[in-house]
Parts: sequence; structure tokens; C-alpha cells
Amino acid sequence: MDSETKTHLTAGGSIQQHEVRIRHRCQVPLLHGSTVADLISFDGLRDGREHIALKIGRSDAREPLVRVHSECLTGDVFGSQRCDCGPQLQEAVGRLADEGGYLLYLRQEGRGIGLYAKIEAYVLQTAGLDTFEANNRLGFNDDDRDYQCAAEMLRAMGIRTIRLLTNNPDKVRQLIAFGIDVVSTVPTGVYMNKHNREYLRAKAEKSDHTLLPI
Repeated sequence: MDSETKTHLTAGGSIQQHEVRIRHRCQVPLLHGSTVADLISFDGLRDGREHIALKIGRSDAREPLVRVHSECLTGDVFGSQRCDCGPQLQEAVGRLADEGGYLLYLRQEGRGIGLYAKIEAYVLQTAGLDTFEANNRLGFNDDDRDYQCAAEMLRAMGIRTIRLLTNNPDKVRQLIAFGIDVVSTVPTGVYMNKHNREYLRAKAEKSDHTLLPI
């Protein structure tokens, strides 16, 4: 079974080790054509959350295509038009089914602030704040996501070199910092509508997302 042993210093300076390993694999059929994905869970992730990976299609490339997608209940499940998360997720599944690769689905709702706080941020956005200003008003950073877990998942699956499907330069920087070789980035589509135009504009202007001019 694939695994990764991590060494880190505690606050007191002592050395501890923990092992990140694959916990279970099972096959699940997806709605996209006749695609069957391997659903993969993990033990030992540093943040203790139940992140999962899906190996979709043929994924034996030396530099597989990888989508790191943060959970968005409102967009992914209910089709909310206030963000572009749902369409990005569906695009990723389709591209990975055609090309092969991995989807890492991270339990980091609301850029890491949680579901209830995200709803509170929505209220502030309705009152005129942008997505980052709303998070800041609630006492959070612009983006509280930590992609160390994604790097741990990849290494536990034996993957150290990837092509990353993203418009977000922070994902690239963090994965490289955590030891993953990102040889190239592949942009996602821009899924703009009348409800998320300002949201996308804020992402492009304040967090350098590589979006077309909007």
C-alpha cells in the first residue's frame, strides 16, 4: 500500500513522525458517460479532515493532470450561481474522464472558513462587500486554505510531478512549497453569469486568478 512518512518538529522542538497512507479504495460509476472512478480515502493527513481523491480514467501518465477542488456545498451540490465552483467541478470531471488524472476533493468550504461562516459572508456580500472584504469583516484571511493535505495525498498515491488544472496561482505556489513538482498549469473555463460577475472580478483583481478580462 502506498504511503508517505512525514517528519516534523513539534512546538517543543521534539521530532515526531506520522504516516500518510491510503486507507481504502473502491470503484464508483460516474454520471459522465460510462466512466468508473477509483474513490480513495486516507489516514494520517495532518489537518485530520476527510479529504478524498478520485482517480478518473487512465491515470498512468508520468505527469498526470490533477484538479485540486475545494468543497462548495452551495455550488457543487445545489448549483448556486453565486460562484463558479459547480461548473469548474463538472468541467474537471469531464476533462479527467477524457484524458485521465486525479481529482482531489478537499473539505475546505468557503475558502477554509466553513459553511456557516460562508453563509454569513454571503449576507455581507449582499450588503455590498466583495468576497474577500466579507471574509475579513468576519475575522478571516482572504483565503484560509492550506494545500499541504493535497501534497500529502498525492505523495501517498506515489505522485510527485503533475500538471495542475487551475486558475489559482496560490495552489501552484503552495503545492511547490510542499514538494510537488508542478510542471505546467492548465486553465479552467470562465463561468460567468449575472450573479457571480463581481465575485469573479474580485478573484482576478485581488488574488491574481488567471481569468479572462471580465
